Formats: sequence, structure tokens, C-alpha cells
Amino acid sequence: MPRRTATMLASTLILIALLCAGVPMKVPYSEMSPGPTVNTLGKVGGEPVLQISGHKTYKTSGNLNMTTVRVTGADYNMNLVYAVYGWLAHDSVIVPHDTLYPNGKTEQQSTQENAEEFSQSQESAKVAALTELGIPVTSRVVVSTVIKGSPAQGKLHAGDVIKAVDGTAVRQPEDVAKLVTKHKPGESVTFTVIPARTAAAAEKAGKEPQGSEKITITTAKAPKENRAIVGIQAGTDHTFPFRIDIKLADVGGPSAGLMFSLGIIDKLTPGHLTGGKFIAGTGTIDDQGKVGPIGGINMKLVGARNAGARYFLTPDDNCRAAASDTPSGLTLVKVKTIDDAKKSLEKIRTGDTAALPSCSAG
Repeated sequence: MPRRTATMLASTLILIALLCAGVPMKVPYSEMSPGPTVNTLGKVGGEPVLQISGHKTYKTSGNLNMTTVRVTGADYNMNLVYAVYGWLAHDSVIVPHDTLYPNGKTEQQSTQENAEEFSQSQESAKVAALTELGIPVTSRVVVSTVIKGSPAQGKLHAGDVIKAVDGTAVRQPEDVAKLVTKHKPGESVTFTVIPARTAAAAEKAGKEPQGSEKITITTAKAPKENRAIVGIQAGTDHTFPFRIDIKLADVGGPSAGLMFSLGIIDKLTPGHLTGGKFIAGTGTIDDQGKVGPIGGINMKLVGARNAGARYFLTPDDNCRAAASDTPSGLTLVKVKTIDDAKKSLEKIRTGDTAALPSCSAG
């Protein structure tokens, strides 16, 4: 046997032996890969994704697809061979397990957290869309959660509307913590609230809730910090002038906010926002319409292109990473706000694509 052939054969056998030895070897990594995309203007399981009642809606065309990332579960034990394969593959990313499940977070905890973020993103998408259209939305600060065993337990309840703290009007959720921390641990703080049951009854009747109560709570010391707390998480609740339902199961996280808001706008306005084009995108959205960054951008680009998208609305803070590895045939469009997205859709619709704000890898 020629020496070169023998050397190649030996090298191949050694490589095979190493790979076989690596099969049972577990490594602390997880996999991210392109997940399904969903047209927010379309249907899933025979039902429209966006359902609006109590307000005139208009026909839509084209696609405004939200994108997702598929991840391995918290209990998945990846072996070395699969990790190497994933590192070499173009359509998946291998990341440290703690990136997806930090501090020993379980899959159930991660799923619950993602569900809560998804629910909040839907609320913000509705607010941002209606605000962009000049349709008034009533907002109020509420008790989101009460920590078990805290001073507030049994006194404040989830859904209570917080009108004031120590007589000072509350306008934003962060106002609550600022007013409470003016006290020292052990001092009393007075909340002016409308009970959750009263607020719910008023909302059902289409009226503004009335009938506030004053509740005094003795503050406690925050764990590891010398500041006063009562043990609640404040949030924002909205009352919409008509019903908007987002029907989409088995999806989590906040990254669909932008595409939901654009879908709502398209359904509530005459004409066709997409011009019949296939547009996908991603990005969180806040109540003011600001678009925020998301994770797994490159996997979402692959998923969008595989689904047929030609344009991808990309959060400004994700642009550099997205531009470094863009699938062929997909045009990245940089967006910072919902208004940016609307203007870019107009350019796509009218064929003025040279004027689109683009992403740069530099």
C-alpha cells in the first residue's frame, strides 16, 4: 500500500475513532435553529391571527410574518458529536446551555417567563398600533404581582389600580418604587387604590373605575439592600376602545411585538400596507412604539427566507449581527420605531426600495 494512502486511511480511522468516542460524551451546550414563521395577516388553524371586533376593518394582502427561534429543552443533553455538527452547520447555532437557561432555570420556568413576555408584547403592540393611528387608549398603573410573605400580602392584590402613594399621584409603574423607597424600612406607606374587583366591574360596564380606598402598609428591608419595600410589582393595564384578540398558541417571548402592531394597523386602515409583498421581521415594541432588539436574529433571517420573505424589518440594535450573515435574496430594512417601519413599508409598496434604510456589518 502506498505510504500516502496508508497515512490517509490511518487518519480517517483515527477521526472515526475520535467521533465514536465523543458520542457518549455530554457537553453543556444547547442548540438554536430557525423556528416557524407566522403571517400576522393570515390564519392559523382556520382562525385569523388578529381578530378585531367593534371597529371597522379592511381587507389585507401580502405577508407581515413574525419569526421565531426553536431551542432545545433545558433537560436536553447534547453530545460532543452533535455539538461539532451544529458548529459546522449553517442553519443552527450552538450556544452555552446557561445562555438559554441561566442560573439553573428549568424549562417550565423559561416557558412561563416567555408566556408572560408574549402576553405583555401583545398589549404593547395594541397600544403602539392604536397610538400610531391616533386612537385613544386608557392606561393605568396596577399591581401586577404580590410577593408571597411580603408586607403587601393580604392588603394589596393583583389588578388593584394604584392611584397614589402617600398622596402623590402615580402615573408610571416606576413611580411606585420611587415613592416607597423614600421611606426607611419599618416606616408606614399609604396606598390609594381602586380594588381589582371594582376596576374589573367598571371595565365590563365600559366606565371609568371609581371608589378608591386607602391602605397603609409597614415597609420591610429589601434582601441584601438597605431600602424599603412592600413586596409588589407594579405594571400598566390598558383599556381599549374596541376588542383586539391575538390568537396564537405555542409561541413565547416579546419579539413579535413589532409585527403584531403592523398587522393591527393594516387591518384598521384602508389600502394594503405591504402592497402584496412578502415581508417578515422581528423586534420588541413598547407602548410608545419604540422597537427593541431580540435574540437569535440570524436564525430568524434563515427562517424568514426559507418561508419566502424578500424583506426583513430588523431592529437597529440587531443590524450589525444580521448584516454579517444575511441569506441570499433577503433585504434587511433597519427600523427604530413603528413609524420607521410604516415609512419603509410605503417605500417597498411603491417600489422605492433604493431609499430603504439598510443594515451595515461595519
